Amino acid sequence: MGSKRSGADAVRSFVGDLRQLASVRRIVLDDGPERGVQALAFSTGGGLDFWVLCDRSFDIGPMWWRGTPVAWQSPAGFANSTLYNPDDEGGTGFERLFSGFLVTCGLDNTRQPIDGKPLHGRLPFTPGRLVAHGEDWHASDPVLFCEGEVTQFRLNGERLRLFRRIEAPIGGARVRIVDRVQNIGGREEEVFLLYHTNFGFPVVAPGATVSWQNGYLLGPISNAGDHAERSIQCLKAPPGVNPSVRLRRPPDGRWAGLEATVDWDPATLPYLQVWTDFGSNNWVIGIEPVSTARNDNGTSGAGTRLSPSESRTFRVEYSFKDYNGTSE
Repeated sequence: MGSKRSGADAVRSFVGDLRQLASVRRIVLDDGPERGVQALAFSTGGGLDFWVLCDRSFDIGPMWWRGTPVAWQSPAGFANSTLYNPDDEGGTGFERLFSGFLVTCGLDNTRQPIDGKPLHGRLPFTPGRLVAHGEDWHASDPVLFCEGEVTQFRLNGERLRLFRRIEAPIGGARVRIVDRVQNIGGREEEVFLLYHTNFGFPVVAPGATVSWQNGYLLGPISNAGDHAERSIQCLKAPPGVNPSVRLRRPPDGRWAGLEATVDWDPATLPYLQVWTDFGSNNWVIGIEPVSTARNDNGTSGAGTRLSPSESRTFRVEYSFKDYNGTSE
């Protein structure tokens, strides 16, 4: 019996370079406040393309599904992290550089500033160290991948390290993020994590809905004037259920319909926060798996305690497909 052919073997005779089909390419942004930002451009060959921003915590900046923009982007673009001070403006410096499909918040705080810890902590926009990246055609399920480390350190404070692996199946429409947070210091630390996942226009538009556990959380959205104010809701995942949130945007003649699904591991991310802002020039829906409850004053509840050398693993997955407006 012959051995099973790898994904590469099945297509190699048709192309001169497998990167013609799917690739991870290193790029450097070189204009305005984005100058110098190192990134990885993923193209799965299955309709999904996105940039991983190495100099911004290995988060995801722009993203496209079959050429349609998926991510919300602020006027800051994907500015260089040297322009960022989390402690500015009463601990709300985060708001100056906030932009992109995924901004990972933590590790010392999420949500509103408290006890000298800034809005969404000091992890966002921190430069990381790229460990590995590329195309693995010989895996049982061929994938594009990258691995990196982001360290949060203070001499007389926390010593935490985020180990991140991002995978996207070749020819597919999914992105898997596996994070391991380790306490690399000598004292117990309290850890927080929130995956600020931000969908923007034309995915967020009139007619869009957000559903969870077979019920609507939001929508169908009508006009901006009906939803101008921001809203936040925080829910706990039901026991024994793998949580899944679905964002649907029906076709409207100008833009194709799209369905995006967010899945995560409730063992370490037991809560879901949904944040919206439909004010003029914003139009954003944030779908945010999070490790902690939300207090009435906008701060976070108790975090995860890690002893020296202890680590905890967090998993989030995003998937995309076409949506004709009627299919289930």
